[in-house]
Amino acid sequence: MEITCKNCHQVYTGHYCNNCGQSAETHKINAHFLWHDIQHGLLHFDNGIPYSVKQLFTRPGHSIREFIEGKRIRHFKPLSLVAVLATLYAFLCHYFHINIFKSSSDSEVDFGNFSEWIATHFSWVTIATIPIYTVGTYVVFRKQGYNFFELFVLNTFKASQRLFVQILTFPILLYLTNTNHADHFSFVTYLIGIVLIFWTNIQFFDKMSKTKAFFLTILSHAIFWVTFLIVIILILAIMGKLPK
Repeated sequence: MEITCKNCHQVYTGHYCNNCGQSAETHKINAHFLWHDIQHGLLHFDNGIPYSVKQLFTRPGHSIREFIEGKRIRHFKPLSLVAVLATLYAFLCHYFHINIFKSSSDSEVDFGNFSEWIATHFSWVTIATIPIYTVGTYVVFRKQGYNFFELFVLNTFKASQRLFVQILTFPILLYLTNTNHADHFSFVTYLIGIVLIFWTNIQFFDKMSKTKAFFLTILSHAIFWVTFLIVIILILAIMGKLPK
């Protein structure tokens, strides 16, 4: 039986494309796909990182949509990419003793230790925020034909975008550490991340107008912050750390 490759559109027979090598079977992105990615993807590193990073900063929404639809052979796996970039950024923060939280004399929290804990577990902390982002994306864009796990992949790639920006601008952060400008710089990198989110969503959800995608992205991000704050409050409540 002849098969059309989803990656390069070559017509072939057999289990693998004779032009690019992609498997004939590209599974729908669901819970099983993501679990397989966690189990095996983190252990396999190839030259897919430069390609994925380039795509995320030249045609992010289009390339992520193509990945979800089956064009995956040249991409680095999304969770693996986040783990690699987050680990690199955490190493830089740990090695150069970057305290990403502002200390306060009347606070019960040791921000130095807390910052070190975040750096040590940065990959998992970053991955843990992705489902929270996805809640907002799914609620707002649920009628666009993508399931929760496919939108999780979208937000995983967007997390990689933000991490790469943080890594690229790390020398500036290092220079501004312990100055009054460090907080301003963090705000600037946050704004850059917001711009990337808008750009990616407008490209990814190309079946709707750019204006609609823009305003739905604002709503999606607002839902993220509400959900994030609820999760933080619940965690602090469980730990008995809620302010009295």
